[in-house]
Amino acid sequence: MLLMCVFAALLLADEPPQPAPPMPDAVLERQNLLQLLTIRRVYVDRLTGGETAAQMRDMIMSSLHSAGLFVITESPERADAILRGSAEDLVFTENYSSNEGVNIRGSVGSGSSRSSRGYASAGIGENASSNVSQRRHEAMAAVRLINKEGDVIWSTTQESLGGKFRGASADVADKITRQLRADYERAKKLAGVKIYHSQR
Repeated sequence: MLLMCVFAALLLADEPPQPAPPMPDAVLERQNLLQLLTIRRVYVDRLTGGETAAQMRDMIMSSLHSAGLFVITESPERADAILRGSAEDLVFTENYSSNEGVNIRGSVGSGSSRSSRGYASAGIGENASSNVSQRRHEAMAAVRLINKEGDVIWSTTQESLGGKFRGASADVADKITRQLRADYERAKKLAGVKIYHSQR
């Protein structure tokens, strides 16, 4: 009996460890959201994507600072999380062309086999074409929030053609902040805690 137990133990020891089952998406999302509540300082890293990315970074920093969710720091060593990503601000021209025309044609004819034939015709035509060039402005940013362990705990992609009272880049920065605030509020509800931040 003792030999059988020892033999069984040896067999179990030789078996490779079974991988842990994958974590359900809902559980992972909840864990990531709750991590937002542990963040106090955020460093906004340089964004990739062109010459306008630096300007977009400044706008995102300003928008996050105004929201009052976190302290925005210029020191990555002091940050609890780092915001990284890419951004682009494009100005381009769209061309539209159209052709419109009105044409009227008519003819009248009479005659018989014993007389000469007579015909009359008339035509009126009017054509108009137009080419319109419209200057467009579009901005886009894809950002992610990374904790000290290097895990992505939050991400969003926002784009804008510009608002009525703000440019496309400023609108994208505002959308990023609004999405982060909304997810932060969801995290507070999940945790069942009340955390007060300045509302500006």
